This record gives sequence, C-alpha cells and structure tokens, in this order.
Amino acid sequence: MLQDSASTMPAPTPLEPMNTGMPAGLAGNSDAAAFNQFGFQNMIHHMDYVNWSVFIILIIMSVGSWFYTVVNILKNMMLRARAENVIRTFWETTNAQDAIRFMEEQPASEPFSKIALDAAQAAAHHQRHDGSRLVEALNRSEFIDRALRQAVTRESAKLETGMTWLATVGATAPFVGLLGTVWGIYHALIKIGATGQASIDAVAGPVGEALIMTAIGLFTAIPAVFAYNFFAKMNRNTNAAFDAFAHDLHDFFATGSRVGEAAGKR
Repeated sequence: MLQDSASTMPAPTPLEPMNTGMPAGLAGNSDAAAFNQFGFQNMIHHMDYVNWSVFIILIIMSVGSWFYTVVNILKNMMLRARAENVIRTFWETTNAQDAIRFMEEQPASEPFSKIALDAAQAAAHHQRHDGSRLVEALNRSEFIDRALRQAVTRESAKLETGMTWLATVGATAPFVGLLGTVWGIYHALIKIGATGQASIDAVAGPVGEALIMTAIGLFTAIPAVFAYNFFAKMNRNTNAAFDAFAHDLHDFFATGSRVGEAAGKR
C-alpha cells in the first residue's frame, strides 16, 4: 500500500526564477550596463557645439598644465644639480679671472653664474670710469648693488615660466567644467519636457552625462593646483639662494672679500 501511494504522488515542480523586473542579461551586470549607457562614450555621441568647446578647452588646459609641470621639474632639477658646484667653484677659485672664466663657460640657463658675471662686469665698468661723472654720481658699492638687483630680478622672473598658466587652470577649470554641466542639464531638461518622461530612467542618463564635465574640470584643476603650490615653494627657496649669493658677491666686489672671510682674517 505504501509503495502504491508513493508511486502515485506527483513529482515536485522546479522553482521558477523570481521576476526582478530586469532583463535576464542585465540582472547580474546592472552597474556595467548603466555605465555603458550613461558613461563617457555615450556622452560623446550627445554633445553639441557648446559641450565640444568646453571639452576641447579643458583638454588644452590639461595638456598645457602637464607640459609646464614637466618643464619646471626638469628646470629645477638641472638648476639644483649645478648650483652647488657653481657657487663652490667660484669661491674656491683663488684667481678672480679664472673664476669669471668658469662662470662664462656655464650654460645660458644657469642663473648663479649670470648673477656673478653681472656683478663682475659692474665692478669692472665702475673701475674703468674712475674719476668720471659715473663715479661721482654712484660709488662702487651702490653701482654693484644696482647691477645685482637687476640680475636677481631677471633670473627670478625666469623661474616664473608657466606659473601663470598653472594658476589660471587651477582657478578656472572647475568653472569651465561646470559650464558644460549646466549646459548639458539644461538640454536634458528640455528633452525630458518635450518627451513628457520624468522617470528616473529618463532623468539619470542625461544628468549623469552632464556631470562628467564637472569631473573632467576637477581632474584638470587639481594637478595644476598641486603643481603651482609645489613650484611656488621651490621658487621661494631659489630666490632666497639668489639673495644670499648676491649679498656675498656685493661684499666681495665692493670690499675685496666676503663678510665671513673678513671676520676670519681678523
């Protein structure tokens, strides 16, 4: 009897999959599908002339920022690699003519040698015109001081290459990206109003595409701000080294010895 009743029981039916409201192919990959639908590639296909203009401006800003970042890194590396050797060799050379000749052999981009040469030329020029109206108007110390100030100002200005660009990009790139976002949301709202669809599916795509412009603006601005602050700090240190070297040069060409050397002799 038990065997007969067991054989007549219906076989269990397999469980049907739960209806998630999503296509089967997107059930496990909803995030990837949404990214493909509302991401950067899809945004490119929906951009108008204003969005393209904003996008191209941000690309130019980013390329220019990275260009000046690399240029300033290389320039500061070469400057620091040569500065110590140039300064040490100048002071360790006992013959002034040999020291000046060594400075003349330095590359045109080496600033410390150019400051020293300007001081030497000013001292020689003042000495050649001894007894003239130039000597009556300015004494040797004042004439050398003026030459050193001009040389330090000139070399300090060369350190500012690209700094204006970095500061401008860091300050304006987020707003340029925001302009693209505002313009994209504006057109998205017009499209939503025209179609009459205000569901999250209809709103999320266009708004998400528009927000990508803000992200691009931030990715452009943040490296520029970091680079500007870094190089500003480097330039302050270099300018301090210019001033210290110029002070020693003034003492040397005006009195014939550095302050430390005169104290040591006493």
